Amino acid sequence: MGKAITLFLSTSPYSYENTLTTVKIAESALNKGHTVNLIASADGVYCFLKKQKAKGITNAEEEFSSLIQKGLRVYL
Repeated sequence: MGKAITLFLSTSPYSYENTLTTVKIAESALNKGHTVNLIASADGVYCFLKKQKAKGITNAEEEFSSLIQKGLRVYL
């Protein structure tokens, strides 16, 4: 039985590498069968705009869309 993991993202996608770190943690946890919740607040909601570039990621919105299809639960 997997664990439930909750991530909180509140920084802008273009200022810090937090978006990339969040994507990698969420992807790894989902691949191991865990439930992953992501709460995006403040500037973190910008990660979900179409074609949003982030440090280390060409398109943050596409990365999160892919993870949502794998089971990521997002709360804005």
